[in-house]
Amino acid sequence: MNAHSKPDHLVLFMPSGKRGRFPAGTPLLDAARDLGVYVESVCGGRGICGRCQIEVQEGQFAKHGITSTLAHISGFGGKEQRYADKRGLKAGRRLSCSATIEGDLVIDVPQDVAVNAQVVRKDSDGRVIERNPSIRMCYVEVEEPDMHHPLGDLDRLKSALARDWQIERLEVDPHLLRDVQQILRKGGWTVTAAIHHDLEDDRPHLIALYPGLKNEAYGIACDIGSTTIAMHLSSLLSGRTVASAGTSNPQIRFGEDLMSRVSYVMMNPDGRGAMTRAVRQALSDLIDKVCVEGGIDRHDILDAVFVGNPIMHHLFLGIDPTELGGAPFALAVSGAVEIKASDVELTMNPGTRLYVLPCIAGHVGADAAAAVLTEGPHRQDETMLLVDIGTNAEIVLGSSARVVAASSPTGPAFEGAEISCGQRAAPGAIERLRIDAETLEPRYRVIGIEQWSDEQGFAEAASRTKVTGVCGSGIIEVVAEMYLTGIVSEDGVIDGTLAERNPRIVANGRTFSYVIQESDPRLVITQNDVRAIQLAKAALYAGVKLLMDKLAIAEVDRIALAGAFGSFIDPKYAMVLGLVPDCDLAKVKAVGNAAGTGARMALLNRDHRREIEQTVTEIEKIETALEPKFQEHFVSAMAFPNKHDPFPHLSAAIALPARGCAAPVGEDGPGRRRGRASRRAR
Repeated sequence: MNAHSKPDHLVLFMPSGKRGRFPAGTPLLDAARDLGVYVESVCGGRGICGRCQIEVQEGQFAKHGITSTLAHISGFGGKEQRYADKRGLKAGRRLSCSATIEGDLVIDVPQDVAVNAQVVRKDSDGRVIERNPSIRMCYVEVEEPDMHHPLGDLDRLKSALARDWQIERLEVDPHLLRDVQQILRKGGWTVTAAIHHDLEDDRPHLIALYPGLKNEAYGIACDIGSTTIAMHLSSLLSGRTVASAGTSNPQIRFGEDLMSRVSYVMMNPDGRGAMTRAVRQALSDLIDKVCVEGGIDRHDILDAVFVGNPIMHHLFLGIDPTELGGAPFALAVSGAVEIKASDVELTMNPGTRLYVLPCIAGHVGADAAAAVLTEGPHRQDETMLLVDIGTNAEIVLGSSARVVAASSPTGPAFEGAEISCGQRAAPGAIERLRIDAETLEPRYRVIGIEQWSDEQGFAEAASRTKVTGVCGSGIIEVVAEMYLTGIVSEDGVIDGTLAERNPRIVANGRTFSYVIQESDPRLVITQNDVRAIQLAKAALYAGVKLLMDKLAIAEVDRIALAGAFGSFIDPKYAMVLGLVPDCDLAKVKAVGNAAGTGARMALLNRDHRREIEQTVTEIEKIETALEPKFQEHFVSAMAFPNKHDPFPHLSAAIALPARGCAAPVGEDGPGRRRGRASRRAR
């Protein structure tokens, strides 16, 4: 071979774009592993599982300097033919464990069989999750025992795993000791071992064993919210979401907000136990639901990841949350928790592992850490504000240079509680509302009814789906529209003089109210309702301002609104109220259940676990109760959108009322309520 010849062939794997040179005869599976292209092979290259399928892309790829043809890959082998005859193989597909490199190639890893590959998230926003789960499924053929080699069955299984999968120092879950011989014989001395190996420095664990080839394994990712619980069942091999389910958190019956639940624990001897049992039963029911929807057995779930705010985190784990009820808001455990699912009384496979993300601080929990993992402010050059709005708002602000976090007790007003006509988001709840600036007449959209209230067909639909209240997103829009149309002043006072223009403005003692619906039930926004929204939004904004002060910035580059509530807020109206600071509206987005997505990321890639464990240690927690400027920021934030802060981006997008407003009046005027508000928020 002369000096100018190329002894190795260039191979490019797509969609990862990873490339390298390999000698002729190299199995494509080996090439993929050498380059770090994640192509799974449960059977260890025996051509049984079919997980390692690839496709050759033919053509001249000038950009990469590759001419790829079918002639550059080995012919159809015996292993491939047996697999195709038994299970079927799509035209053009090859098994990378059997096919070898014979020339330059462009190889595509099909997404329908890709394992540990990049897969677009279900709530696709353009990002991808690279697979590297802590569970591996390893098929082995074990030597049968004989009189000359009296090695125990389990020891010969360990030897086979070391030989075929390079798994050393294996530990075995005790529950398998009694079953290993039966499983080996049932499988004809072929078995699939489920190996749990999360931390590289830890010893791998054999947690489940199946006779013959077991070509699938599952995991669950769950966000335990104070109001709702969301669970996703995912394939650990393909990464696809198999099923999803949600339910209300049954702990609501012990208290609407977090502090009331802590109080219940303090006042009732069995308070902690009752709430722990309630949430675990709800989780067990959700596991049943996703298993039925996904058509799988509970015992096929081998890994689980959970997130939640600190109080939900503690109650789920069976920890008394009393210390979180007052300063210094001490967590029992802040780091990641790794236990067996059976330790929290969740029945799945006996070996199922459970991972709980770390908490950031006393009132910034594992759910906020999961949202950080999803949105990645620590990976960005721009300054991102990440807000998860619930009964307790968790706020994270920063960039790759520095990240700070805080919490603000916004209360349940944004979720419909503390509002006279408020309700949770359910059929019959007003979720959108507009007020005509001239007539002051409202039109609205109701969950469960397609038409707006002023459109044909609404009345007929409303006769079936009764209009029963206003949910969180609707309350935001009602109060914002009342401000934009002059019904409510900058200081949050309903203008009683407008009663002369429209009978929807009605006297209510010494204050006034706005009537959305006269019919049963009568839906009215009272002065106290407006005050409740002011208190909640001022607490949130003051927390954000403290974080901005810490970073010495006057504005943020991006805003991400997380959580179920954040998903339905119109960013424009959130800014009109002064719920969030001024920002280019094009850079304000709802990111859905970012906590749930972060849980899925940690489930499907153990590298993400290491990332968030490290990131949490670097996030600076700001305690709002200790900050002297909180009161000042809170008082300014009581105004719409804010008494002092300019909103140039918002003003460019929408006409805001002129600054200056009526004096505070009424029995529940701001003078008295502000003092109560600041004490509650602090």
